[in-house]
Amino acid sequence: MMSNKKLTKKDVSKASWRWLFFHQSSHNYERMMGTGFCHSLSGSLEKLYEDDKEGLSEALTRNMAFFNTEPQLGSIIPGVALALEESYANDKENFDPEIIPSTKNALMGPLAGIGDSILVGTLNPILLSIGIGLSKDGSPLGAIFFMIVWVALVVALKYSLFIKGYQLGLDTIKILMNNELKMKITTALTMIGLIVIGGVASTTVKAPIIVQFTSGDMAITIQSIFDKITPNLPALLITLASYYLVAKKGWNSNKLLIGILGFAFIMVLFKIM
Repeated sequence: MMSNKKLTKKDVSKASWRWLFFHQSSHNYERMMGTGFCHSLSGSLEKLYEDDKEGLSEALTRNMAFFNTEPQLGSIIPGVALALEESYANDKENFDPEIIPSTKNALMGPLAGIGDSILVGTLNPILLSIGIGLSKDGSPLGAIFFMIVWVALVVALKYSLFIKGYQLGLDTIKILMNNELKMKITTALTMIGLIVIGGVASTTVKAPIIVQFTSGDMAITIQSIFDKITPNLPALLITLASYYLVAKKGWNSNKLLIGILGFAFIMVLFKIM
């Protein structure tokens, strides 16, 4: 008679916290995040295979293989693997253990791309842009805001996705491979990012034109004329030019910074700005 080896909510929660704190531990070129992946499941595996030392050894070896993905959204993968390990421990005769590494390999690539584009490429710049706006006049509030919000989001995301992966099991693949859902999320975050970055640029980029025309007691600055047409127009043009140089001409941040400093030097030298 087959025994029913069931993991409790506490067991899964402990595995999730292990993943959260140790997923990058012993990161190396041979296994990348493999050792951290194995460690996060080790406590639960010991319970599932407490009377089967050989099975435990196989499970630990299986989960120590090469693994690499974006660690936030990728938290769902060890949750899925834990659910599959539990299924295999309860029904070895009808469950192919090769499904476990195959599922990991199938998910880690797409989630790395999705996670990097949504979190690293979109959400992180949004939070940094807000932080820059809050750091006006040297205030530490921006840095404090970024650290608190980013850590809170990361912890909540990692923990909840691990638990969700365990609950969904193989059904996770159907959900994550939905390209339409991915596009909707990416588009929404991109729109938010553009709005936030545009707002930050309009308040932090300063490029006033100081050239003025005088006639008797009357003085008119070119900047005042621009402000009547489009407020902060020079700042907008500089921002768009910077975007063009980075996106279309392949300039890196160092080259752009040097270019802006050179432009500022010329403008100040000729008393234009």
